[in-house]
Amino acid sequence: MGKVVVKLKLTNQADLVLKRRRLLKGRKPRTLEIEALVDTGATRLYLKPSVLRALGLRKSGTVNSRTTNGDRLRNVYEPVHLELMGRHGDFGVVDIDESVPNLLGQIPLEYLDLVVDSKAQALRPNPAHGDKQMSEEY
Repeated sequence: MGKVVVKLKLTNQADLVLKRRRLLKGRKPRTLEIEALVDTGATRLYLKPSVLRALGLRKSGTVNSRTTNGDRLRNVYEPVHLELMGRHGDFGVVDIDESVPNLLGQIPLEYLDLVVDSKAQALRPNPAHGDKQMSEEY
């Protein structure tokens, strides 16, 4: 399987809340477009420190993360509003080393109802739902 790289639009979710409440005080929500590697072996959204700083995200906790190099304690940050392929959602963020790509993991993919087409090396809407973003409820 080849690499699938996507362009994400990320916005500081707290800024969006302040904007809706008319409390942002004349500035726009911090937004950034980045590339991320789709990694179905990763669970969450992992972003580089430079991206976290540009978006003004604050640390909200820590999480144990298992990598090919062993377990590691990573920082968790406030949520971002993520837009991809006309779909969107709010996701907590985990930091990743600056030397590796930003990663889009399984939880955001499932929430956005996107699947990896490994043959075409692309993301596609879940064929079971067509062009609609659906969520499964049990």
